[in-house]
Amino acid sequence: MGTDKGEIRREALQARAALDDRERQRGAVLLTERILGHQWFYLGEYLLCYASYGGEISTWEIMEEALRQGKKVYLPRVLQESVTPEMGFYRISSLEDLQPGYRGILEPSGDGEEYLGGQGREERTLMLMPGAAFDRHRNRLGYGKGFYDRFLADKPLLQQRTIGVGFWCQMRAELPSSPLDVRPCQVICV
Repeated sequence: MGTDKGEIRREALQARAALDDRERQRGAVLLTERILGHQWFYLGEYLLCYASYGGEISTWEIMEEALRQGKKVYLPRVLQESVTPEMGFYRISSLEDLQPGYRGILEPSGDGEEYLGGQGREERTLMLMPGAAFDRHRNRLGYGKGFYDRFLADKPLLQQRTIGVGFWCQMRAELPSSPLDVRPCQVICV
C-alpha cells in the first residue's frame, strides 16, 4: 500500500470536516438508532464511550440514553503523568461531569470509578471507538497517539465488544495496519 497513515488520516479528516450540518445531524441520528438497537447496548450494563470532539460523529444522545437507562457510563481521560500518556476510562453520572482536558477534549475529572474490567464485566460492556478512518477489514486508523491500542492491548475480552464509529466518508477500501493495532470487533460508518 503506497499511502502512509499520515496522508490517509489527513484525507479522511478533510472529508469529515467538509460535511455540512445536515449530513452531520443525519449521521448522528443514524448512529444513535444503530447503537441503541444493538444487542450489546440493550443487554449491556457498561458503556465506554467518548465525548465527541471537533468533527467526530456525535455520541451525546447515546450517552444520555445510557445514563437514563441506568447504565454505567465511562469516558476516557488522558493520564499525563508518564512519558507516554495513557488513557483510562472513568465513570460519569451526568454529562455535566465533563470538563476540558487533553487538547481541550471534554473528559471526566478522574474522581469517579475507573473501569478496570474483570469479574465478567467485559461481556456486559460496549465500547465505542472514534477514529480518523476505517476499512472493510475492521482496521481503524486513529489520531496517531495509540491511546485505544494501548488501552485494549491486554483486554482481549473487551476487544470483542468494540465498535468503531464514524461517518461514511471515513471508510476506505483498505488501511495499512501493524501488529500493535487493535481492530474493533465491528465498524459502523453512517
